[in-house]
Amino acid sequence: MYLFIFTLLLVIFQFVNAKNIIESYDQKLTKYMEKNSQLEDSIRFMEDNKATDLYSFKFDTNDDAMTYWENDGYRISEFVPFIKDELMSLNIYDAEDHPLVPYASMTENKMLIDQIRMINHKWIAASFTDGTYWGEMLLGYDIEDKKNLKFKVIASILYQP
Repeated sequence: MYLFIFTLLLVIFQFVNAKNIIESYDQKLTKYMEKNSQLEDSIRFMEDNKATDLYSFKFDTNDDAMTYWENDGYRISEFVPFIKDELMSLNIYDAEDHPLVPYASMTENKMLIDQIRMINHKWIAASFTDGTYWGEMLLGYDIEDKKNLKFKVIASILYQP
């Protein structure tokens, strides 16, 4: 009889203990699933933002910047290539130093602007190199009297090879 009672108590103890363990696992699993759902939503949100970030700081997707020049009578389809061509034409120079790049070449090659990104209706980001050294600069630009294009270096940096 004692053996039966002892066995019954042992079975009840194991049942209650197993039930508590299963409930604990269920709570942890539910908590992890909720956290996983939140993290998936965060990842989805960041991926969506990454897609929209591709359009940030880009003249072609900035309606206000395009409207600024359209209101002055410029056609954007001709304006952007004009600005880029004018900036690239500064790569042809006879002097020792580039007219815009604030660093002298430290090699036999000339400093040349190689990439241009129009940010808005006033700023351009450009990179330059002499083949060994390279850097970036932020340029301001403006058109005076609808003919005279002026560039101004706002900030620049030269990287070490």
